[in-house]
Amino acid sequence: MPTTTTDIFTEKIERDLAIEPRDPMPEEYRRHLMRQISQHAHSEVIGMQPEGNWITRAPSLRAKMILLAKIQDEGGHGLYLYSAAETLGISREEMIEQLQTGKARYSSVFNYPALTWADIGAIGWLVDGAAIVNQVMLQRTSYGPYARAMVRICKEESFHQRQGYEIMAKMAAGTPEQHEMAQDALNRWWAPALMMFGPSDAESLHSKAAFQWKIKRESNDALRQKFIDKTVQQTEVIGLKVPDPNLRFNAETGHYETSPLNWDEFHRVINGDGPCNRQRLEHHRKFHEEGRWVREACQC
Repeated sequence: MPTTTTDIFTEKIERDLAIEPRDPMPEEYRRHLMRQISQHAHSEVIGMQPEGNWITRAPSLRAKMILLAKIQDEGGHGLYLYSAAETLGISREEMIEQLQTGKARYSSVFNYPALTWADIGAIGWLVDGAAIVNQVMLQRTSYGPYARAMVRICKEESFHQRQGYEIMAKMAAGTPEQHEMAQDALNRWWAPALMMFGPSDAESLHSKAAFQWKIKRESNDALRQKFIDKTVQQTEVIGLKVPDPNLRFNAETGHYETSPLNWDEFHRVINGDGPCNRQRLEHHRKFHEEGRWVREACQC
């Protein structure tokens, strides 16, 4: 029988039992989860911005309604995740402060601009598609509140991916100008979407512990390969081309091979030097401050 806090935690991890908020857990496990879940929440909330700019410019009422519903979903995902992180002993206010001061990060992909309506399709298809591949794994993560939040989030993200793919398919089958617009969006979002999985786990300071604690179940490279294999085929179906001259199918492995990613760009963007880093945080600070009176009124 386990006799110490560490023994109890270790036994639950080994037996694949969920760790719950009142269960004993190492402080390192708690801190790792607070960082990961809060950054996940920040990504959902910041990710609303590039799409929000297109609400008034959606090409049809149907497209506007779908986009509004999607953005609302993303806000909800952020709330689920902030709530899950709060069960670890960190406050919502502290997480927001970490985001706005640059102490906490969010997915680098949201620091790229959405230039055309095709970008909204690319974000839904590629960005949300990459998110789903990663988040399906997180439905089995060892921390119960995080895993349960991911079940609903994954269901909603699957609709977002289909919405984006529908936009890209329609544009690819449209006029030559629309086809070109869709291809251009794919060209610009392909590499940032692949970088969403992060560098190889061997380069990560956190991955070893995440695997040991079963927070993480699959490697960054394995998840990225899953995404590539299914997305290349989807691209061919709608008549677009993956923007990689070195793309090839390896019959021996059964997987597609791609060019190396520009990890210097990834680290530069993550560290605040992307096309829209400053814009994203300034926007968040502005509207967070404008909503202060609502938060204060709710506390009365």
